[in-house]
Amino acid sequence: MSGHSKWHNIQARKGKQDAVKSSQFTKVAKAITIAAQKGGDPTMNFSLRLAIEKARAVGMPKDNIERAIKRGTGEDAAARMEEVLYEAFGPGGIAILIKAVTDNKNRTVSELKHILSKNAGSLGGPGSVAWMFGQWGMIVLAKEALINSGIDPQELELKLIDAGVEDIQDGEAGEIDIRTKVENFKKVLDALENLKIAIQSSAIQWIPKDTIPISSEVENGLANLFSDLENNDDVEDYYTNAA
Repeated sequence: MSGHSKWHNIQARKGKQDAVKSSQFTKVAKAITIAAQKGGDPTMNFSLRLAIEKARAVGMPKDNIERAIKRGTGEDAAARMEEVLYEAFGPGGIAILIKAVTDNKNRTVSELKHILSKNAGSLGGPGSVAWMFGQWGMIVLAKEALINSGIDPQELELKLIDAGVEDIQDGEAGEIDIRTKVENFKKVLDALENLKIAIQSSAIQWIPKDTIPISSEVENGLANLFSDLENNDDVEDYYTNAA
């Protein structure tokens, strides 16, 4: 999969490691709140449906989910959340997009500047990094789920292509990575649901158009930077062109 980066998704990596941490609940609650600003009914609001599915995947209680929805619809008078995409450079000049959900942009910018500066990075201006990425629907399936479905692999591939899949590749640890155009994302998810194939994770993500090989020194620096980003409650996800 051209442009695919092993760093690209907090949920796919971090969610498996510490799904029960309160920080993870905070992140998915913010995602629900943002999505619910477009409507509180998940059957009519596809973004909300995805956010709720992520919350359930990390074990968030139903009451927490409902509170997050009410906050988004305005039933809860808490401060309004905003989704902001920050452009940055990491060690070695590596490009980074940081997706944040915040009720205080000044606080978030200050914290991100501190994290980046601490890890040999810097915040970039509008347009400095985003042009290196494209938005795609990304779906991860377990190979075991495909085997258990009993569907012939070639037949399944044709069905998914008909639904709008652009690329299917073997991922890490026995997974299958599927890429779709954003406009076909829901159609592909619905096709998998109709085929009764369990989805491991799914999201709209920023994927680098090209990835850049990095040295072990830069890789270590990025690992420290991304660890700090993951520990920041305002950061929902990040994307980089580091291979």
